Amino acid sequence: MMHCTMDDLLALRAGEASVWARRHAEDCAACRAELDALYQRVAQLKALPALHPPRDRWSIVRQASRTERNRRRRTWGGWGLAAAAALAGALLVPGLGSNGTLRAELSMAKNQSATLDDQLQNYDVDGRVLTGRMAAKVAELEDRIAVVDGDLARRGTLKPRAQDAELVQLWKQRVDLMRQLVNVRISTARYVGL
Repeated sequence: MMHCTMDDLLALRAGEASVWARRHAEDCAACRAELDALYQRVAQLKALPALHPPRDRWSIVRQASRTERNRRRRTWGGWGLAAAAALAGALLVPGLGSNGTLRAELSMAKNQSATLDDQLQNYDVDGRVLTGRMAAKVAELEDRIAVVDGDLARRGTLKPRAQDAELVQLWKQRVDLMRQLVNVRISTARYVGL
């Protein structure tokens, strides 16, 4: 025996069913029970409370925008301050020569790296969706950073004077990779957040 489909039951509820569907629903207990369940579901859905958005969300959006803008200003301000301090230290300390310059560059690169590390730590990675291409780019950058970190760990055991120039280059390379990683994370957040 053929029973009414959901379309037949919906048409019955709307009063637009075929003659066959009306007769079948009167005679078939299973279809009548399904029709009753359909009426109950509709009644339960109508009984749900209506959700209305708050009337004025502009103040919340404006505050979030100002907070984000201030956070960005503090981050870039910190980088500028660290760079200025390193440059001033290199120029104002007499008698250091090129070794002092290398140490100032090394200090500046380490500060920039620490700032970028902090920025990545404060960034919500779990809440973002990455495309396959972006995930591959992030993995590649993280692998390259790990290689540079390994080189830095190995160079840490050498005599400091002999390795200053190499250390500066490695730290600069790490900073460049970290900037690329931050840029990938931020561009992903911008595009996915839309």
